[in-house]
Amino acid sequence: MSKRKKGLGGSKMKIKKITLKNAIICDNFFSKVRGLMFRGKNFKTPLVFVFKKSGIYQIHSFFCRKFIAVWFLKGKVVDKRIVEPWKYSVSPSGKFDTLLEIPADFL
Repeated sequence: MSKRKKGLGGSKMKIKKITLKNAIICDNFFSKVRGLMFRGKNFKTPLVFVFKKSGIYQIHSFFCRKFIAVWFLKGKVVDKRIVEPWKYSVSPSGKFDTLLEIPADFL
């Protein structure tokens, strides 16, 4: 059984299982800095950010289109949000070691 959590605007997002075959792994400094910034409107590939240490790291959405952020700690979902463009600071409710950014038009 999966848990439902209220997303932004009173909507609900339900995630049971995520299987990605064509995701880009962002595990170095430069790939993490770039993320979804300056990606064209046809870019629909999810990005997986891998961190060596778990923690609460803030992200932003400058120069990004709308995307879905899902934070994981040891494979379990910590938090998930729909992130609108031009947000200064977005952070999850708890520590995480992996971040999945999915362009909103991917789904």
